[in-house]
Parts: sequence; structure tokens; C-alpha cells
Amino acid sequence: MAKDSNSENPSVNLIGAGTIIDGDVTTNGDIRIDGSLTGSITVKGKLVIGVSGSIEGEAICQNADISGTIKGKIAVSELLSLKASAKLTGDIITNKIAVEPGAVFSGSCSMGGIIKDIKGERTEKQKLAEKTA
Repeated sequence: MAKDSNSENPSVNLIGAGTIIDGDVTTNGDIRIDGSLTGSITVKGKLVIGVSGSIEGEAICQNADISGTIKGKIAVSELLSLKASAKLTGDIITNKIAVEPGAVFSGSCSMGGIIKDIKGERTEKQKLAEKTA
């Protein structure tokens, strides 16, 4: 029986430097952005924004590694990592955050609590934490 390759090996997508996308992007795998995106992005895996990459709009992902620029809200269900060259203007919702010296962030940051995963459902760990709280 053939297995669904999309669920076994999620794809890694690349938006190269010099590429400009105006619209919404959704992927089940990981994505790296070295170009420019105006619109929302939903990633079930890891979102990587390179030094030359930028997003203007909402970003929702499981993990994020930011070296470029974001203007808008970012929601990360696990770890958000802001590298030294990162410039983020907007609100952050995340479970964990790592900020390197030199990163610039302007906006509000909400950590922990009930973070919904990509499907919009609470994780088992969060449900257990609610029961014990």
C-alpha cells in the first residue's frame, strides 16, 4: 500500500531573494523566505526568514527562526528564535522565545498560557495543565 508522501516527508519550500509574493501562503511543510511576502502565512512546520527576507502580515507556525523583518502579528506554537539581525514590529504570541543580542522588537509579547496549535486545537500538554491549575 502506497503511503502519502506529504504526511511522511513534509516538503521544504523556498521563496528566494528578489521574489515578491502578494497574497496568502499555506504549507504543510517547512518554508524559508529570503524574498518578500505581503499577506498572511500559515506553516505547519518551521518558518525561517533569512536576513534579506521580509513578511508584512500575519504569520502562524509551529517554530520560527527569524533573521529578517516582520511587520505584523506572529503566532508560534513552540519556539520563536529572533536572531541578531531580526527586526520585528508587531505582536508575538509564543510558548518559548529566544532573543539574540542585536535583535529589534517593538510590540507586545504573550508567552505560555493556552497556545493553540496550527489546527486550532489545544495540545494535550496544555489540556493537562488546565486540569491541574
